[in-house]
Amino acid sequence: MDRRRFLSFASTFSLGLAFGPPARAALTVDPDTTLAVADQSEFVRNLLEASGEAPKLGFKGSFPNFAGGPAILEAIRAGALDIAYVGDTPPIQARAAGTLLPIVGTFTRQVAQYHLISRPGLVIHKLAELKGKKLSYVEGSGRQVFLIEALNRAGVSLKDVELVNLRVADLPDAVRSGAVDVAVLTEPHVTRLVKQVGASPVLDPLERQILPSTSYFYARPEVLTDPQKAAAIGSFLGAFARAAKWANANKQAWAKHYYTDFQRLTPDDTAAVVAGESPLVLQTAAEAIPHHQKLIDILYQAGLLKERFDAKSFFVDTYDSIVSAER
Repeated sequence: MDRRRFLSFASTFSLGLAFGPPARAALTVDPDTTLAVADQSEFVRNLLEASGEAPKLGFKGSFPNFAGGPAILEAIRAGALDIAYVGDTPPIQARAAGTLLPIVGTFTRQVAQYHLISRPGLVIHKLAELKGKKLSYVEGSGRQVFLIEALNRAGVSLKDVELVNLRVADLPDAVRSGAVDVAVLTEPHVTRLVKQVGASPVLDPLERQILPSTSYFYARPEVLTDPQKAAAIGSFLGAFARAAKWANANKQAWAKHYYTDFQRLTPDDTAAVVAGESPLVLQTAAEAIPHHQKLIDILYQAGLLKERFDAKSFFVDTYDSIVSAER
């Protein structure tokens, strides 16, 4: 889909004209409709199941699991997925590569779920000590912009470090083996590496203030023009918003389900993970746009984008009324 067609589509769709008004009552889901939702770390599937929302979806959902945005982009380009749970950078990199994927849902945490973790035997006290180090680099992943902003905060440029291109799935082993000095990781890998091999979080307090942890659900544009799949997306986003609200209100039950029972962390490690998490917050398109523009600007100023995109053109607001009602 070329840029002109996408922007025209997004403008029309945001007004609810593609298949009718965006009110919840207008979204009638056919139970035979299928919706393939890309998951990561099986987070979405577990959240829907733990909260009791999974049986209420009203359609035939599948949640194939992926490791990182680049693999998801490949699958969605091939038409194997309808929507995808991704970090904050993949939609930008997809756009830069000519694939325009409208964002239909946003959720965020004030404190990032990404962590800078150093290999065993190396302790980093200040972000400025990243200079000259070998750092994991996953282009097209939310880890990419998190790392760049960490360097910006330290006054260190990309030219001052050695970037090691890796896949998301390879990051834990890269830290464990010392193939990189520092990697951008998420739980439960952070706790496991600290406990098992003596890896260390970067100790600078600024590391926890680099960026909020924002994630998106983006869609293949063709899916949004299919009335039944579009209705299923509305049902899914409503269920996800309710599930997030449940997790915020039932932190211990959610933690036991996901971190202790599914990820196999000990109860003590689970408690440590939960203590460092901030609540899940669902956002409308208008609320999400300023942060997305900041991410675009970080990548553009680093010389990684040829064009400074307008963040508004990434979003459709068709489902905002559902998110607002259910969050």
